Amino acid sequence: MIRAALLAIGLCAVALPALAQDQQVLPARPGMPITNRPEPDEQIVAGLSRDNIGITTSFDGSQILIYGAIKREKPEPEGQKLAVIVTLEGPLGPVTIRKKSREFGIWVNTASVGVAAAPSYYAVATSSPLGDILDRRTDTQQRISIPLAMRAFSGPITVDDSIPFTEALVDIRKEQGLYKLETGGVHIVDNTLFRADFALPANLTEGDYKTRIFLLRDGKLVDKYQSAIEVRKVGLERWLYTLAHENAALYGLLSLALAVFAGWAAAAIFRFVR
Repeated sequence: MIRAALLAIGLCAVALPALAQDQQVLPARPGMPITNRPEPDEQIVAGLSRDNIGITTSFDGSQILIYGAIKREKPEPEGQKLAVIVTLEGPLGPVTIRKKSREFGIWVNTASVGVAAAPSYYAVATSSPLGDILDRRTDTQQRISIPLAMRAFSGPITVDDSIPFTEALVDIRKEQGLYKLETGGVHIVDNTLFRADFALPANLTEGDYKTRIFLLRDGKLVDKYQSAIEVRKVGLERWLYTLAHENAALYGLLSLALAVFAGWAAAAIFRFVR
């Protein structure tokens, strides 16, 4: 009897790890709806007008169209307001925000706040005013609005109030065309089809740009879709960028040689003109 019980315990010990391995959850695939819940009754099916952008010497910006449809397994819910939010986020990077004050007639840096990761570009397009379609809890969890797109502060905070610093960063980047909120930028047709157009500025940072689409009902998240756009330097821009970062010595010598040649050529032209 005891031997039978021990044998049963041993078999359970062998079977349970194997069963646990068989039940592992597969990671979400890029370009597919992201959810840890069972498939919702409404799902996003979306696409991009282009998934890569090349930065050349004549690059002056680009246009991106994000479009899609809402796939339904059941009739559309009644009495629940439908909304769609689309975000486009550039590569993250650390930023230090400094405050200048006039001391003894000289402008000097008197305070600073470091942000561990702020998007180099961030745009939000909505089908209705953001405050009307997005509740605070969903915004906090998904980091949709512009202030929440910035991640944690870097290092200790040495100022009493850090909010004016982050607001100043948002204002500066809005003036540069890098941060924007486009209310009504998402157009919905028959509560099924939608599209959003983004005008990207010329001063883009190279890297992967993340696109996210949020489907909401009465401010609650129903489904989420994510994809990516690759932004890279191409042609001469790419060659110079690669040379400068991977072979700095050669890049410096070529720059020096070019400067010497330009000076000699300018002197020769002036002698010829005179």
